[in-house]
Amino acid sequence: MDRSHIRKSVLLFATGAVVGLAAFHDASAADRIRVHGTVESLDGETLKIKNTDGKDVTVTMKSGMNVLGVKSASAADIKPGDFVGIGSQPTSSGVNGAVQVVIFPASMKGTGEGDRPWDVKPNGSMTNATVANAVKDVNGPMLTLAYKGGQRKISIPDGTKVVALTPATRDDLKSGAGVSVQGVSSGENMVAADRLSVGLDGVTPP
Repeated sequence: MDRSHIRKSVLLFATGAVVGLAAFHDASAADRIRVHGTVESLDGETLKIKNTDGKDVTVTMKSGMNVLGVKSASAADIKPGDFVGIGSQPTSSGVNGAVQVVIFPASMKGTGEGDRPWDVKPNGSMTNATVANAVKDVNGPMLTLAYKGGQRKISIPDGTKVVALTPATRDDLKSGAGVSVQGVSSGENMVAADRLSVGLDGVTPP
């Protein structure tokens, strides 16, 4: 798969975690929606999923769009030089604690780089940055993340969900697989999608 196509397919801001590209068909960011669920069937460009509320949703996939895979990983897989996206929130120690971590492939280094508010958790931050340093701490690994204009230290408590992004294909859109879809509404319980990630080996995409 061409690396430039992977880069263009999605921009993550760690889970929750996709930051805005140009809107699909010039729709504003406010028009965009994200749907999480499990695959029921795939027929050509039409993907049928059951969302987390138990509703059936019909997804029309943009022609030629790439599918991004999400696989399980661990904090031990993170090393200096890696590019990661970490959703975190303040702790009593004064250092933010990770809530979820995404490890990007080398081809996506620099995607959505920076530190910004993250509304998934109270006072949360989303940091997409390069790991400058990783040390072992009593409460789990402590990472120093460097991005243009600054840096942030984040601890990764035991039990934090860590996933890695990897290329996938439509063959991975099997019945029961977890998916995260982004696009615009094209009708009631219908989505015209331009980005899609699928969990591999039973992983649930963030």
